Amino acid sequence: MKLNFKYMIVVGLLIGMTGCDDNLETFEIGGSTAAPTAIATSAVNSDPLPGQIKLTWNTPSEGAFEYLQIKYHDPLTEQDVCKIASIGTTEMLIEDTRARFGDYSFFFQTFNAAHQGSEVTEIKAKSGAAPSTTTEKSRTEMKIEADQLSTNAQEPSEGPIKNLIDGKGNTFFHTRWSSPQIELPHYIQIDFKEAHEDFAIYYQNRTDNTWTSEGRPSVVELQISSDGKNFETVATLSGLPSAHSTEYTSEFVVPGKTFTSFRFNVIATSGNTKYFNLAQFKFYDVEVEIYDPETVPLD
Repeated sequence: MKLNFKYMIVVGLLIGMTGCDDNLETFEIGGSTAAPTAIATSAVNSDPLPGQIKLTWNTPSEGAFEYLQIKYHDPLTEQDVCKIASIGTTEMLIEDTRARFGDYSFFFQTFNAAHQGSEVTEIKAKSGAAPSTTTEKSRTEMKIEADQLSTNAQEPSEGPIKNLIDGKGNTFFHTRWSSPQIELPHYIQIDFKEAHEDFAIYYQNRTDNTWTSEGRPSVVELQISSDGKNFETVATLSGLPSAHSTEYTSEFVVPGKTFTSFRFNVIATSGNTKYFNLAQFKFYDVEVEIYDPETVPLD
């Protein structure tokens, strides 16, 4: 016997579907009332995604069933969940899952046009780790002394590096523009007296040369070192402002390790000059808060 009509399924009211979501879904019912074919365990695959589980299954043969029910227990919300899929669906994304819970058990059951169910197939699947989030709580400006600063390209005729920390917007630091010029990168190095970890930086473009927008940092590597000699890049800044007097404040950087030396390493400039200049520079220690859904205590 075959049924050919649109059947409005009231999820949660069908026989054998207690606990399903109370929503309405419309399926085109045009199949047999013969016993539905169960989903084979071997026909289902699972992929652990960050905070998600992706379930996929083989395309069923024509008339195998009319719709599919997937039930599982969500250990995070401590709720039983029921999902409904039409015969044309071959994948489902289960969201807000956790690796910490190990195996999730999914119970697949198919139904024919008369809502008669097949045998239940259990599929076990794992979630990928839900990603953590890091937020800034506060930032504190670090006091820098002139003897902590150095550069590989000081211009000998003007703009000493100590001007970066004099608190005056009308002075500036300038890397070498006179002959013989030094190829980029040019850097500002700070050697700290103590270890630092999470940080942010601020600078102001030179204020007095209003006639030009050249010679501003346009691409900068933020580098750290534990010995003042061997540096690694932990962030790269680009799209930086080129207008005179413009102030720039970076997002916080979490390098995942401590360091005692820092470099503001300029690898490109506006106007493609072989030098750069700045009015002021500041370094901030940043206090961050990390929320890890895989380790946070559960209620």
